[in-house]
Amino acid sequence: MDVKVVLNRVEKHKGFVYGKAVWGEAGGEMVVPVEPRKGSRPVCSGCGRPGAAYDKLPGRRFQYVPFWGITVFLLYAMRRVDCPDCGVKVETVPWAVGKKRLTRSFCLFLAHWARRLSWKETAEVFGTSWNRVYEAVRWVVEFGLAHRDLTGVEAIGVDEIHCGKGQQYLTLVYQIDAGCRRLLYAGRDRTAKTLLRFFHDMGRPWCSGVKFVCSDMWKPYLKVIAKKLGGAVHVLDRFHIVAKLNEAIDQVRRGEVRRMKAQGYRNTLVDTKYCFLKNPKNLTPKQKTRLADVLQYDFKSVRAYLLKESFQLFWSYASPHWAEWYLRKWCARAMRSKLDPVKKFVGTIRRHQSLILNWFKARKAYSSGVVEGLNRKVNLITRKAFGFRSFQVLQVALYHTLGNLPEPATTHKFW
Repeated sequence: MDVKVVLNRVEKHKGFVYGKAVWGEAGGEMVVPVEPRKGSRPVCSGCGRPGAAYDKLPGRRFQYVPFWGITVFLLYAMRRVDCPDCGVKVETVPWAVGKKRLTRSFCLFLAHWARRLSWKETAEVFGTSWNRVYEAVRWVVEFGLAHRDLTGVEAIGVDEIHCGKGQQYLTLVYQIDAGCRRLLYAGRDRTAKTLLRFFHDMGRPWCSGVKFVCSDMWKPYLKVIAKKLGGAVHVLDRFHIVAKLNEAIDQVRRGEVRRMKAQGYRNTLVDTKYCFLKNPKNLTPKQKTRLADVLQYDFKSVRAYLLKESFQLFWSYASPHWAEWYLRKWCARAMRSKLDPVKKFVGTIRRHQSLILNWFKARKAYSSGVVEGLNRKVNLITRKAFGFRSFQVLQVALYHTLGNLPEPATTHKFW
């Protein structure tokens, strides 16, 4: 079958005709000439209206979707338009965007494969460069951000992740509604100004429609959320609360290990870190035996462990009233334990008690567990790409993979 017939079947453009495909000078590529249909008028790239042809420019090659592993180019001599409003302008063609040397179809083709492979592998497989893959993905992302629907967002999650070398962070905002989970915003750093910029871009009407928001206990986020989403139910992340308690338990254990070693006692607590921190049902048979042996002793670590296990009952309550009652009782018991790391944790709990209890007011429907799952995908994206040297490139990659963005319409799909 002739290549010309295939192109007319899958991607026919009004006002243009395909010529006979020929082999390029490189030998491993195919060039398809394109000519304007007789009597057609070029379209001005400034105002989008047809005008009189002024002259022609030298032929320009546009890379197309490869056929049978062969690199394909469309060759077309761009016309200049004598537009009464814009002056002399280069025409716009339906298969390309602006001055890009990639066709729309090839941009979408590369963008879809760039979700499955690294950008470097995508470029190598389909005979192009890393920069062109990036340009294709960026064009798809820019279109998606301009045309995405942000109405009806009722629940969001706010978190930060570490990226790159040193103290480099990203502020990420996700939509975590049951029917739609996607990335809404990726900003540089984890400051109040970064999160304020997101809410400022969204506007007050959008912010007033948010009913639930989940975050950790990072102070800049708490201040901004209280200021911009005062009417929403702010739920503190259960994952981070449990992580802080585990950190306190481990501090008690490590302190006791150092003290026993300094006093010359047999170190019974060696290799018991994960015995204390893991969920009992996730312990290995060896860890279960080790934990059972340690629990026979009257150690501070044992008291801390029992407090940790009793705290888990707090999450099983359904009523906010009774959950608050149990939390007060547990905090009073923990303060009598004389374990400084645990007492410090109690102080954190009491400062944020109202936000923690909002988890019950939201009927346990929203938590940052979804956010943590999406954050793991962010880490996979950066690893798959072997890191990004600029924030802009990383931002494009995150929106492309996690943004659930709409894409430009095409006459045919090549994936």
